[in-house]
Amino acid sequence: MSYRNVYEVEIKHDGLNKYRVIRGAERHVVEQKAQAQLNQWDEMWMKKVEAEEKRAARERKAQEKEDKKLYALQQTEDAEEELKNVENTLEHTLGVDDAIDWEDLKNTREFDKSPPTTPIEVPYSPEPKKEEQVYQPQLNLLDKIIPSMREKKEKEMEEKFHQEHKNWELEKEEIEKQNIMENEQYQEDVKKWEEEKEAFELYQKETNEAIEQQKKNYMLKDPVAIIDYCDMVLSNSEYPDEFPQEFDIDYNPETKIMIVDYSLPSPEDVPTLKEVKYVQSRDEFKDVHLSAAAKRKMYDTLLYNITLRSLHELFEADAIDALEAIVFNGWVNSIDKATGQDVNACILSVQAGKDEFEKINLEQVDPKLCFKNLKGIGSSKLHSLTPVAPIIKIDRDDPRFVSSYSVAEGIDENMNIAAMDWQDFENLIRELFESEFNQGGGEVKITRASRDGGVDAVAFDPDPLRGGKMVIQAKRYTNVVGVSAVRDLYGTVMNEGATKGILVSTADYGPDAYSFAKDKPLTLLNGNNLLHLLQRHGHKAKIDLKEAKKELKEKEL
Repeated sequence: MSYRNVYEVEIKHDGLNKYRVIRGAERHVVEQKAQAQLNQWDEMWMKKVEAEEKRAARERKAQEKEDKKLYALQQTEDAEEELKNVENTLEHTLGVDDAIDWEDLKNTREFDKSPPTTPIEVPYSPEPKKEEQVYQPQLNLLDKIIPSMREKKEKEMEEKFHQEHKNWELEKEEIEKQNIMENEQYQEDVKKWEEEKEAFELYQKETNEAIEQQKKNYMLKDPVAIIDYCDMVLSNSEYPDEFPQEFDIDYNPETKIMIVDYSLPSPEDVPTLKEVKYVQSRDEFKDVHLSAAAKRKMYDTLLYNITLRSLHELFEADAIDALEAIVFNGWVNSIDKATGQDVNACILSVQAGKDEFEKINLEQVDPKLCFKNLKGIGSSKLHSLTPVAPIIKIDRDDPRFVSSYSVAEGIDENMNIAAMDWQDFENLIRELFESEFNQGGGEVKITRASRDGGVDAVAFDPDPLRGGKMVIQAKRYTNVVGVSAVRDLYGTVMNEGATKGILVSTADYGPDAYSFAKDKPLTLLNGNNLLHLLQRHGHKAKIDLKEAKKELKEKEL
């Protein structure tokens, strides 16, 4: 019985050239896990950048021979530390508590955006007054004797006052307008800040509630939550940047057996540099690597250590005794030297019971002998990458899938597909999407005919960015499709652990249906979209809902 995660987020780090798909049953938990992984990668990247900067700085300084000798010594120390880290792969985890701390997963950040600053109102100058001394004419003796001269000066002062008062009114109007605008902008900024703060706090609340719910589901031994939890345990395990650290997990609640398909490092991922020498006579550096035999031995030991370490981490973190046994299948991506093609082979497989494994003293074991004592399967020389059959494989087959038949070639522009037999309609949709996805190596399978509103077809798109499992429902409707059908599709997407749901109908959708589908991994294709899709793949047909209603009604009589 297979339980799959129901929500996934793709993350990548260009600097480290890492890519992962984080899966889980709860969106907020998955997003928090994804953010935690990105933070971990950023920290790793910063360390790597700092190391490169230090190395570059040392190279710049290594102008004199003594400096170059020191540089070679430092490089040797770095190489020795890297080899020691590989050697201590198993010991590294023994001093770590691998159980998940749920509180650490929660979002406890404060909203760090400062509120808008209150604008300072710009004052305007005092209003000019006619009685002010500056607007009084300065009369001399002649002005007082000669009326025309006095009137001229009085008129000049009157005009000056009116002009300056008019200027003051314009200035006041402009400043008041500016103050109003700044205040309105301030009110808008405050509103936006409050909305952002509210959205932040709401998201934080939803995230933490989702984590609490995830914890509750885990404590109740929900199979999907158990897979999520174990995914986090393995994700938290620290390995060198070059190691793939990718895995797939399945869990059977009836047998309490967990299956882990784990991507192990290839021989090329393992460091081999053990010393850097400075050859003074030639003024050059010489790298000294492990011998081929030493490298092979180290590689084999590393894979045994990763296997035992993963089993230890999962069993130690199992706080609810959900795991009675774990099957660990180690896979390696490599290049077949005979064909030059990329191959992915399972090279080791082991099943360990929890009671049996917890009695092992991992601090003192020989990793290879311990693996053999657990009845592990694998070549005596793991570096040969000899494939073995996994003890238990993750079952990816769906018993609902049935054989399909062709319909598209039999339709023409006179056929009203809104009146087709419903089973023919489902096969037609399967054919269309098969044509759509096959170009990229995808696959579309049709499920058993049940007319129960479940999954009508399943598409598997291998594209690493937009791909995944997609569920398709075909609705040969003659009336507007309501929101209930879209809700059902969304529930199916969640239950199937799919990345997307596609609903195809001969009719149109109501506004409530489109509203519900917004911001969800759902695509709604109406009759016009369907006809366009048919035409794109070389088929013509028509949709006449009124005629279809009449025809279908006649068939029922």
